[in-house]
Order: sequence, then C-alpha cells, then structure tokens
Amino acid sequence: MRVIFMGTPDFSVAALDAIHAAHDVVCVYTQPPRPAGRGKQPRPTAVHARADALGLPVRHPVSLKDAQAQAEFAALGADVAVVVAYGLILPQAVLDAPRMGCLNIHASLLPRWRGAAPIQRAIMAGDDDTGVCIMQMESGLDTGPVLLRESTPIGDDDTAQTLHDRLSQMGAGLIVHALDHLPDLTPKPQPEAGVTYAAKIDKAEARIDWTRPADEVARQIRALSPFPGAWCETPFGRLKLLNARAVDETGTAGEVLDGLTIACGTGAVQVTDVQREGKRAMAAAELLRGSGPLTGAVFS
Repeated sequence: MRVIFMGTPDFSVAALDAIHAAHDVVCVYTQPPRPAGRGKQPRPTAVHARADALGLPVRHPVSLKDAQAQAEFAALGADVAVVVAYGLILPQAVLDAPRMGCLNIHASLLPRWRGAAPIQRAIMAGDDDTGVCIMQMESGLDTGPVLLRESTPIGDDDTAQTLHDRLSQMGAGLIVHALDHLPDLTPKPQPEAGVTYAAKIDKAEARIDWTRPADEVARQIRALSPFPGAWCETPFGRLKLLNARAVDETGTAGEVLDGLTIACGTGAVQVTDVQREGKRAMAAAELLRGSGPLTGAVFS
C-alpha cells in the first residue's frame, strides 16, 4: 500500500518505523526545522531525522492551504495518509486526496480527550484507563469515525512520559493492523455522549498549589513529567517534581514532613524524582544527600 506519513514529534516515530517495515512510504510530511539548542540552529523534527535515516523523501511545508502544496500532495498518488501528531490542520482537499482517505492515530479512547494533550489530561483527571484509536479523519477536531481502538490502564506510577511511550508503541502496532485490513474495517461513528477536550498544556498550570488535595497534586506532577514539569519554590530555588504518589500523612500545606514528603491541603505527596533548575533529573534521595534534611522546610 502506498502511504503518505504525516507526523512530527517522538510519539510519531514508532508508527513511521512500523509502517515503513510493512508498506511503501512514498513521502513523509513533518513540521519545518525550528531553532533549538544554545546556538538556536534549525533542528529537524524527530520524524524528519528518522525519515532521513530510513532514506525516505521528506517535505515540510509551512502550510497545506495553497493550491500548489495540495496539488503536490495529490500527485503522490497515495492509497492512504497516516497522520500522527502532525501539527497542521489538513484542508478538505488534502483529506480527500488519498484513495482511501486519511487515518489518524489518536492517544485517547475517543470521544474522551479530543484535542492537543490527551495523555496529560487523562492522568490529571484521574482516569482509570486510556488508549489509542485509529480514526478516519474528517474536517472536525478528532470527530471522525473510529476503525480500531485498544486500551491500557493508567497506573499510579505512570507519568506522561511512560504513558507516551506505551501509547506510541500501541499506536504503531494498531495502525499496521488497520492498514493490513483496511477494506474489511467498519468505521464506527463516535457517540455524542462523553465528549471531552484535552486543551493544550499552559505553562501556568505547572506551578503547584499545595493547598489542593494530595491526589490532585500527585496527578499534576505525573501528568506534567517531564515537560513542562510541575514546580514549586524551595529554600534552594525552583524545583521541578517529576514523580510522586499520594500518602496518608498530614501537616501544613507545603511543609516537608519527612524525606521529601510534602503536606497538601489534605494528605501529602511523597516525591520520588526531582530536577533542580539547570540540572539533570535525579532521585529525591540524591537531592537529599546533597542538601541535607529538609524536614520543616516550606515549599511554595
């Protein structure tokens, strides 16, 4: 099958590898290189770098709205396009160009968590499970009928990173199955009940409010790990908290009770992984070895 692949971040790479191994990827579309690093030199996306390594042709248009870009897309004569966190809205002319349309790998159990940040929002909300859907794309935001879905539980120790990695691999396996059996799959319209939207994460959401319940704070920490990272002010500067669990202890909100267990409005969180500003991530025990006991300190 002739496939156009459209994706940008690390999440998309596993799907590109899987499709390349099973089908003919005629072109890869991704976002243009962006300035990055200390030198602010243009850096290709994760998908661009992987496509280059696989020897696949790459295009990175700024937009697909103009007639020339749409004509170039249609001229590829693809059977199907697979879209995985591409980052551009596809005009109807693009959606209609492949013979069998455009398929999207979406990291939630639709219609729950349509939108930009389904992994983070599922953790924040305390969902018991999430998953991956293969969706036939249409003009609405993640509104198309679903061809296949697969679920996975969200563990108490899952962060956005661990869930990201698991769902990326699940999506890769599911899309190959979908492509192999596409003529036999029946698209199922999404129900109108249960629709939620996963708004893009705002950095303002990252500061921890210790007056909130411990289970909410722990989910915030895990949902924003590793990026942008939930943070608080401490006696030695800003500290990102990268993993934590709620525990049954009490104290004044923001007070360090023992080790790196911090009191919340109700309950407390036991922090296991942290990152000081400008430093690498480390275990909480390593931080305590370097700073000494913090019991009684107040984080804000």
